[in-house]
This record gives sequence, structure tokens and C-alpha cells, in this order.
Amino acid sequence: MQFDDVILGRRSIRGYKPDPVPKELIAEIIGLAMRAPSSMNTQPWNFYVITGEPLDRIRAGNTERMLAGIPQSREFRTGQAFAGKHRDRQVGVAKQLFSAMGIERDNMEQRQDWVLRGFRQFDAPVCVIITYDRVLDGSDDTPFDCGAVATALVNAAWSRGLGAVINSQGIMQSPVVREHAGIADDQVIMKSIALGWPDETFPANAVVSERKSVEEATVFVGFET
Repeated sequence: MQFDDVILGRRSIRGYKPDPVPKELIAEIIGLAMRAPSSMNTQPWNFYVITGEPLDRIRAGNTERMLAGIPQSREFRTGQAFAGKHRDRQVGVAKQLFSAMGIERDNMEQRQDWVLRGFRQFDAPVCVIITYDRVLDGSDDTPFDCGAVATALVNAAWSRGLGAVINSQGIMQSPVVREHAGIADDQVIMKSIALGWPDETFPANAVVSERKSVEEATVFVGFET
């Protein structure tokens, strides 16, 4: 696959086949992802790759705690709720997904089930938890670097025929994740990535989120007009 094919073709995958993903293939993808740049080559990231029974326990624990109304406990700052154009984009992609899945606005049961899919890591056969070394906590460079390696990972996965979606729901209940993934105390949980073979029959997998234009996003300075 050419680079442009990966970048332009990749999309977030929210429905997966149950087929296992070979450990060797995941290691290869992580090796590629770790070529991502980091601030002064600090390489703050670590990966916990979870499948099978431990992942099932995380899914169950996440779901039970969220349904019980236990407040989320993500270990990174989420900031204020989106507003303005950022909220518009959030709502826009939700509308695309709900339309693809045939979820009506007033169907609260289906809407809740969709939300719970996120807490279940979208029923993917593999979950990759990205953590960073706690000694670096407080540095804005560190989560920036983890974002770079996460992007590289999902692109590397796509180049190998795998699908992925970066998400936060899977780590909203961090005590559950820590317990069943055996995450060390010297690590901060940053993000989770659902990973597996795409189910091409799952309607939401066909959704391609809209992007703003280069003209809208970019200011060129010092170039001739």
C-alpha cells in the first residue's frame, strides 16, 4: 500500500470480525508506530496489548460501572465540553454514524447501546492501551508525542489490512483497566485503541468523517500569491 493510499483510505472501524490477530503482526505494527517523532527523542510511550479473558473482564467492568452511574476516572484532562464549530463537528460525525446504523433520534435504547459499544472497545478482539511514564506527567510534550504514536499505529495497522479506532470510552474507568491489564503504577493511562479485522458488513465502517479544507485550516506566510 502506498503512503497516500493509507492516509486517504484509512477510516475509524467500529465493527470487527471475531477472528484473532496474531501477536507477531501486532508487534510488527507497534514497531512501525514507534518510528513516530517524539520531543527530544524521549519516546515516553508504552503499550499494553490485551485480548481474550482479560479484555472481556475490562469490557464487563467498564459497562457495569458506567451503568451503575460511577463517575468516569480518565487519567488525562478532557477540558470543557465542545462548543461552536468543534461541537458542530462532533454532532456531525454522530449524525453520520447514527444514520448509517439506522438509529433514530428518539430511540434511546439503541443510542445507549451504541455508547456502550465504546465501553466494550467496540467488541474488537484486541485493545491497545497507550500509557506514558508517570515521571513525565505535567509535560504537554508527552501527550502530544503519545498522539503521534497513536496516529502512526492506526495507519500502520491499516497498511496491514487491520482496522482500528482511537477512543477514550474504553479507559473511562481506569481502575478496571489497571486491574485487568496489570498496568504498572509508574504509568499514566493515555488512550485506548480498538484493533482487529474490519467487518465490512457493519454499516458504520463505511462512514468517512468530513474534513475541513486546507484553505480553512492553513495560513501561508511569506509566499507569493
